[in-house]
Amino acid sequence: MLLPLFVGLALKLFLSRPSSGITVTGAQIYFTIPMPIQDLPITASQVNSLLVLWFVFFLCLFLTQGMRVDGASRRQHIAELLVEKASSFVTANMGERYLGFIPFVAAIMALSLLSSLLSLLGLYPPTSDINIVGGWAILVFVLITYYKLKGGVWGYVKGLAEPIPILLPFNLLGEFSTPISMAFRHYGNVLSGSVVSTMVYVALAGLSAMLFGSLPGLLSEIPFLQIGLPAVLSVYFDLFSGCLQAFIFAMLTMLYVASAAPEESA
Repeated sequence: MLLPLFVGLALKLFLSRPSSGITVTGAQIYFTIPMPIQDLPITASQVNSLLVLWFVFFLCLFLTQGMRVDGASRRQHIAELLVEKASSFVTANMGERYLGFIPFVAAIMALSLLSSLLSLLGLYPPTSDINIVGGWAILVFVLITYYKLKGGVWGYVKGLAEPIPILLPFNLLGEFSTPISMAFRHYGNVLSGSVVSTMVYVALAGLSAMLFGSLPGLLSEIPFLQIGLPAVLSVYFDLFSGCLQAFIFAMLTMLYVASAAPEESA
């Protein structure tokens, strides 16, 4: 279960390029696969997203191993608790007829949350890459459109022209703005947190050198202001904000899909 995390740390250790100072850049490109139309870059966000998927997969295997009716183990209780919370979460926001969405919503939340929390290990969070979050949003958009079309193609097209036909272009724009807004909301909040944390970290280094640079010996080289304060920011931007954005993305997914499906669909 922990092997994917060790792989990610090893890749960062051996493949990261040395840099002078602290920089804010996109995901590092590990290598490029030649393609007929356009080369395919394999970046840290893609690799780390795959590692998170493997971590979730092995975690599920670990929690569900040796399940029994009587004398359940502690990890079985944890697995049952997670299933109950996911079931109540989906049921409260989508209704009883959407119980089949429980694995999908739980997977979206787990993938989003764990991807954001990778920054606590010093790894590049996939949620800071618009390509990764955009892929999730496109998947949700496909589900929304599918359930809208279940009510009939003509009903879907007719709904785009309501309340008056002249609003058809604006309604179409509203349809395509859904995945864009979902992706940029998630991506923007995670990336802005990383940028703000880095800026504050650099500012504290400069302020520490200004205030304590006159101390004798090695004391002048110790960044006193960088001790403890960045950890407080990390608790908010990495932990709290990561949990909040995962919750919001899952909530929007459920609300959009539930509102798109016709009442008679199961």
